[in-house]
Amino acid sequence: MDRAQLPLNALRAFESSARHLSFTRAGLELCVGQAAVSHQVNRLEALLGVRLFRRLPRGLALTDEGAALVPVLADGFDRIAGVLDLYQGGRMRAPLALGVVGTFATGWLLPRLTDFETAHPSIDVRLRTNNNRVDLAGEGLDYAIRFGDGAWHGAEADALMAAPLLAMATPAIAARLAVPADLRRETLLRSYRADEWPRWFDAAGEAPPPLTGPMFDSSVTMAAAAMGGAGVALLPAAMFGDALASGALVVPFDIGIDTGRYWLTRLKTRAPTAAMEAFREWLLRSI
Repeated sequence: MDRAQLPLNALRAFESSARHLSFTRAGLELCVGQAAVSHQVNRLEALLGVRLFRRLPRGLALTDEGAALVPVLADGFDRIAGVLDLYQGGRMRAPLALGVVGTFATGWLLPRLTDFETAHPSIDVRLRTNNNRVDLAGEGLDYAIRFGDGAWHGAEADALMAAPLLAMATPAIAARLAVPADLRRETLLRSYRADEWPRWFDAAGEAPPPLTGPMFDSSVTMAAAAMGGAGVALLPAAMFGDALASGALVVPFDIGIDTGRYWLTRLKTRAPTAAMEAFREWLLRSI
């Protein structure tokens, strides 16, 4: 079929009717009468030479042919809407999809993101947070900011900043901690990285106690638990400057362990766009 002759109104009427399984409700959505929707669907069926709906006493049911057409149309309309959303203020905004580990997002990026958006108003930043588990290709991301050693298969990585882990607790708990061995009497909050507390105690010259405290998959939620007095947490001080400055958390011991750093990563097969280059340059300059 010639694209210039695509019956767009009929396709829209069908897609809406398929979601609602009702010409009446589709008409309300499209701000036309039920008869107009029915007419457009009938026109599409005649053009295709197939039945898309079975008309029932109460509502509609999709035929196999109609069910096959629905996801294709829905995806097409969503993609059109996504592109139209990029046009604001008389110009097109370039999309930039970021996946960011939650700790870095809240502790560093979000407070500074307005600076980037002010400098680059034509870039539409779309940010997703995660707990350091991310799939660049599967999630359609341009970049992912994550914590680790920088060695991710198939990815280019720019080092951003180190983030040593320090023991942190409320002032009330910290007041009970004169030496590292005093931690044996406290609840030790854990991440999914089982080696962190053993490594910290090794750095402190102490044998680690049995680790039975609550386990968290996010430093953000673990920090919230620590601030609530649930126990002592190993956290990257660089990401919790506000909590330290306010006194919500304190560092009882000047002992830190280096378990990795934050990295900006992209797929090697992903050619950088102008928006990606602008973000990378801003980020590396701002760190």
